[in-house]
Amino acid sequence: MKYTRYCRSLLSTSASDVDRYPKSHHSGADMCVVDLEDSVPHRDKEEARRRAELFFTGTSAAATRCGIRINSVIEPDGLRDLLALRHYAVKPAVVVIPKAESARDIEIVERVLHGSCPETQFFAVVETPRGLENAGRIAAASPRLRALVFGAADYSFDVGARLAWDPLLHARARLVNSARAAGIDVVDAPFFAFADAAGLKYEAALSRDLGFSGKIAVHPRQVPAINEAFSPDAELLEKARRVVAAGRASGDGIAVVDGAMVGTPFFEAARRLVEEFGTTEPSVFPSVSGSQQ
Repeated sequence: MKYTRYCRSLLSTSASDVDRYPKSHHSGADMCVVDLEDSVPHRDKEEARRRAELFFTGTSAAATRCGIRINSVIEPDGLRDLLALRHYAVKPAVVVIPKAESARDIEIVERVLHGSCPETQFFAVVETPRGLENAGRIAAASPRLRALVFGAADYSFDVGARLAWDPLLHARARLVNSARAAGIDVVDAPFFAFADAAGLKYEAALSRDLGFSGKIAVHPRQVPAINEAFSPDAELLEKARRVVAAGRASGDGIAVVDGAMVGTPFFEAARRLVEEFGTTEPSVFPSVSGSQQ
């Protein structure tokens, strides 16, 4: 399994709900995303685009990494979103690109933001059958693309599948493989029943075990459970420390830990895990993905 503090939890907040911005920032999510797409009616898009800048300039924004989900880049509103970002006083750490169906979608964002948002990274949401077919090409479209995101709701509606774990397992597994083959992270769709804590815990564990890096939260109350699910527990961390010690003692040669043979890949993974999760929350937010095995 791979663990990272970069994108265990993504909390989305509608750009129209300015009063909720501070609560989002202080939710404990690894990344907070202000949404210009599905949560904003068409008639309110321009006003939401203007309000969204406050998500990055408000005093509470320093509490987390802040991103923005734009509209589809094949729609006029998506292009207007990108043009607006060029003039934001504080640039988003991440632009979430919805309904990505080809590498060209990522290239459009790259071209429009080139020069004006040099540090901004990209997440691509795969939520259509065509997007899933092209997931490998999408994942490799830009060095700034840091993660794929599974859009389960739109995908299930498009293919006529039930919005549940088992019917969408194949799609999830394909997306994980495409992302990992490109060396990037992969974030699972939300668990929409936000009042069902047991259901969220169960599905988050399934997502983690399948290879996902994290999961989207639809409500701040989901964030702690998601962070916990996508973080190593005390037992795993303690074993990682034993592996690190064994590697040090053996000069990175073959060693035995808990009755199992371990070598260089185990030592490297254990060191990364202890470095990122062996202490309390890091004092700065990592700018790139640091997936840990």
